[in-house]
Amino acid sequence: QVQLVESGGGLVQAGGSLRLSCAASGRAFNNYAMGWFRQVPGKEREFVAVISWRGGTIYYADSVKGRFTISRDNAKNTVYLQMNSLKYEDTAVYFCARHSTPFRLSVVERDFDYWGQGTQVNVSS
Repeated sequence: QVQLVESGGGLVQAGGSLRLSCAASGRAFNNYAMGWFRQVPGKEREFVAVISWRGGTIYYADSVKGRFTISRDNAKNTVYLQMNSLKYEDTAVYFCARHSTPFRLSVVERDFDYWGQGTQVNVSS
C-alpha cells in the first residue's frame, strides 16, 4: 500500500516562498514519476509539475514555469516543490500524486493513482 503525506503548506505574502514536501511509503518509489497538482474550491484540480522516476525529465504548467521547481530524493522517498515569487493566484490545496505505471510520465490527472491528502497554501496579496 502506498501512502503519500504532504507538508510545508501555510500562509505567505505575495512574493514569498514555500517548500512543499511529499513523503511516500511503499516500495519502488524510484520506479514512478511523481506529480504535484492543485485545486481551488469550485474549480477542477490542475496540473502543476511532474518529475520522472530518476528526475531526468520535468514538466511544468505554464502558470508556474520559472517560479516553481520540482525535485526528488529517491533515497528519502520524497518529492519536493519549491515555490518562489508566489502570487495570490497560487492559493490552493496542493496534492502530490504517484503515476499509476512504472517508468511512464504524463501530466494528466487520471494517470495518477495514489494521492496525498493535500496541503493548503495561502498567498496574501
